[in-house]
Amino acid sequence: MAAREGNLEAPTRHPLDWKNPDFYNEDSLNKELERVYDICHGCRRCVSLCEAFPTLFDLVDESDTFEVDGVDKKDFMKVVDQCYLCDLCYMTKCPYTPPHEWNVDFPHLMLRAKAIKHKKGDVKTRDKILSATDTVGNLAGIPVVSTIVNATNNNALGRKVLKSVLGVHPDATIPKYHSKTGRKRLSSTIMQKATEAKAAGRTTGKVAIFATCYANRNEPHLLEDLNAVLEHNQIPTSLVDKEVCCGMPKLELGDLKAVEHAKNVNIPEMMKKINAGWDIIAPVPSCVLMFKQELPLMFPEDADVQTVKEHIFDPFEYLMLRHRKELLNTDFKKSLGKIAYHAACHLRVQNMGLKTREVLQLIEDTSIETIERCSGHDGTYAVKEEYHELSMKICRPVITKVQKSESNYYSSDCPMAGHQIANGMKDDSSPYHPLTLLRMAYGL
Repeated sequence: MAAREGNLEAPTRHPLDWKNPDFYNEDSLNKELERVYDICHGCRRCVSLCEAFPTLFDLVDESDTFEVDGVDKKDFMKVVDQCYLCDLCYMTKCPYTPPHEWNVDFPHLMLRAKAIKHKKGDVKTRDKILSATDTVGNLAGIPVVSTIVNATNNNALGRKVLKSVLGVHPDATIPKYHSKTGRKRLSSTIMQKATEAKAAGRTTGKVAIFATCYANRNEPHLLEDLNAVLEHNQIPTSLVDKEVCCGMPKLELGDLKAVEHAKNVNIPEMMKKINAGWDIIAPVPSCVLMFKQELPLMFPEDADVQTVKEHIFDPFEYLMLRHRKELLNTDFKKSLGKIAYHAACHLRVQNMGLKTREVLQLIEDTSIETIERCSGHDGTYAVKEEYHELSMKICRPVITKVQKSESNYYSSDCPMAGHQIANGMKDDSSPYHPLTLLRMAYGL
């Protein structure tokens, strides 16, 4: 009997069996890559998502057989190298995800291949450095060093050095580093107001902020905006007492042991807050996704990981949960006109709907044009010399829609995606994070 075409049920994810020795068996991996590549070759619905699929289809079309069996297995990794785990193929395109009998989970198959590459030591020093966000951030955040680093990043000669030493593309946007981190800025003002928490639905009404390495060191204003919005809504705030990188950059590198190490630091700290009645919010979608999806799939038997999964929220998801109980402050002081809003991939795959758009639409005389395409950034993919131009090609449809929208502001929940869009605008315009826009609308 032939397999049914497509999937009528919601896609489900199987736990990642990464501690099983067979997970790292290259022969087993190649068999699964060939199986899944053959399914993708026969479907081709994901050709417009990223460069992984065009790479695969070109390999097939240029082979002697015009089939996957004609592709040299040594070339299988060329497809893997183009995948940056955005998850969009799994969540929005693939008709063969489980519970379909073909059981296609393309992103996690790519992750398995990356993990094998990492275990073999087949990883560039550049990639190890770029994914070591805590180490790089701590060094670059030293007051004198941050000045030098930022100056180098904005200097043509400095960018040439970065290209020759690290393989960082000279046209890629590199975030600034701040010696006065977001955690330092909030620690002096947070919890100054004694506000009684009001529980509503799944929310306790008390929020501990997981700062994230990016918002803490690169865009600390995001934490200030988040805190201001929460306080304006009478939500007591605090900081998670201690944190390291969520682990997403190391996950994308295939360094699963480093992911486990980060988990062993972050989860106990989050549990302290959760056990004391606090919810957790992080301002970067990739970090929230790490705790909502990737860690629970890597550690399905860890009760604390599963608890954190249920108590961590995207900022706008949290605000909309409060709004359903009429606890969101909708006394906006300023309209924002038209906003071109880019829905980040790692936000979309959280399966909660477009909560950012829903909140911004509550602002009077404000309209939202939603753009649901990948920006091609990924955090590190877009800055690498060999991938930057491809990342801008992936982002081009987003940039074009922003330009055609003639909006007052353009925005993305992913701050890095926002800067990727700005990099293609070529008009000195700047993105506004949705938290910043909401703070502006409140008149704070």
